Amino acid sequence: MTKSQNLSSEKEMSFLDHLEELRWHLIRSTLAVVILATLAFLAKDFIFDVLIFGPKSADFPTYKLLCKIAQTIGFKDSFCFEELPFRVQSRTMGGQFSAHIWTSITAGFIVAFPYIIYEFWKFLSPGLRTKERNSAKGFIFISSILFFTGVLFGYYIVTPLSINFLGTYQVSGQVHNDFDLSSYIALVRASVIASGLIFELPIIIYILTKIGIVTPEYLRKYRKFALVIVLILSAIITPPDIASQIIVSIPIVILYEISIYISKAVIKKENKKQKEQGV
Repeated sequence: MTKSQNLSSEKEMSFLDHLEELRWHLIRSTLAVVILATLAFLAKDFIFDVLIFGPKSADFPTYKLLCKIAQTIGFKDSFCFEELPFRVQSRTMGGQFSAHIWTSITAGFIVAFPYIIYEFWKFLSPGLRTKERNSAKGFIFISSILFFTGVLFGYYIVTPLSINFLGTYQVSGQVHNDFDLSSYIALVRASVIASGLIFELPIIIYILTKIGIVTPEYLRKYRKFALVIVLILSAIITPPDIASQIIVSIPIVILYEISIYISKAVIKKENKKQKEQGV
């Protein structure tokens, strides 16, 4: 079968054929998450004692760094403590088992993210030109790096800031903080996953520019509105103190500026192609 015949057969795929193709991509992605979630389930001690409850310990690297910085700039012992004044408890019969299951699934999704992106790209690639298909490896690599960078940012910055603020906050000395296990894990999960997805902003802007929805001029014009949205996002995924929101806002603003540069590069490349084709 010739190349043109292959292309024509791809074009002749019916809507149901596309759904069937999508179904298999989803099945393979789900299978990858399940396999990695099973491995995470077996590594319970490491997942919970080291990763999940790591930000609860005074020995967590972020607290040590913030303690040194606070002492250097004269804030005494703002981030220096021996123990956070709260306990994590499970108040339902199936609470710990349920937390174990869902935490394993979350870990499986995070680790399987590059493969999920790969399956997503494989589904879209038949509708793209040859040169665009050849850029698949770069797309998968960059989007994975951005996602894992965001996950690390969420784990080492957003999570400890949130736990330190919310875990020590009291409306009265008569109220003791005892957090439910599901609530604690939800905070960690939301901080990590939200940060990972937010760091995909350059990829999203690249795709939107490629299909003609946004331009560099549009992004510059609405930069002020974007800054407001960034602050709102920061307020959602961080505790309501100014310092934490600023810390989280900085990398998001940087990502937005990088996205403008990426959008500009895409437009420049498209204009060059049109000139070469005599359009």
